This record gives sequence, C-alpha cells and structure tokens, in this order.
Amino acid sequence: MFKSCVLTLSLLLTMQLGICLEFHDCGSKTGKFTQVTLEGCDTTKPECVLKRGTNSSITIDFALAEVASAVKTVVHGKVLGIEMPFPLANPDACVDSGLKCPLEKDETYRYTARLPVLKSYPKVSVMVKWELQDQNNVDIVCVEIPAKIQ
Repeated sequence: MFKSCVLTLSLLLTMQLGICLEFHDCGSKTGKFTQVTLEGCDTTKPECVLKRGTNSSITIDFALAEVASAVKTVVHGKVLGIEMPFPLANPDACVDSGLKCPLEKDETYRYTARLPVLKSYPKVSVMVKWELQDQNNVDIVCVEIPAKIQ
C-alpha cells in the first residue's frame, strides 16, 4: 500500500513538473526567435497570466536571414479558434522598440514592446499571436504565447 502511494505521488509530481510554458513558432519566414520573455510571466505554468488593468512588456530576441527595410508589429488574440486583432499604440517596430531599421541579414536583434492589458478585457484563456512583419508583410518572426487574462 505504501509503495503504491509513493508511486502515485511521484507520478503526480512528475506530471506537475512537466507542465511549463512553451512559446511556439507560428510561421516565421525570414527570421527565427531565440528567446521570448514576458514580464511577470511564471514560465513554470502552462499559461502566462496577464492581469487586467496592468501593463506587461514583451522581449523577443531573434536572428534574421534577410534584410528588412521596415518592420511592423501585428498582434492577434485567438479565443475558441477565432483570431481577433489586438491594436497597438505603436505598430512600427522600428520606433521605440530597440530596433533600428533597416535590419541587416545574418544579425541578431532584440525587440521590446509594452503590452497593455485593459480592464475591459474578459477573463479568458487566449493564444496571443505576436508577429514582426517586414516591408512585404512577410513574417520575420511569428510566436504564439499561451496566456490567461485575469
């Protein structure tokens, strides 16, 4: 009896430790993200908790395989399979984001942006789709971030 309790407890602990936040590539074409950081996000959880009425910041480190003369940010929230656009105050990723355009081929870059989580947002689990697109609307980087608005 004791052995089965220990085995069950060990299995549950292993399963709990195995759940962690994963960022997924959702169609990067000319670049590849190497690291994504969301301020205040507990990466030991399966979703990043975004608190309503606060601001968070996102940092994306990426490598670029082609020149980009311009970069814009496009963000969507996917709820129940439906993508809804998330308007940003500054969609120009070449302004106040750590990027200085044009971006050169075979270089690495760090992009940062502020993410306002409005009080009016519903409390819901959402897949955040964050894209950095070049002058031709091609995804340099596309990353999906599992999140929960609370």
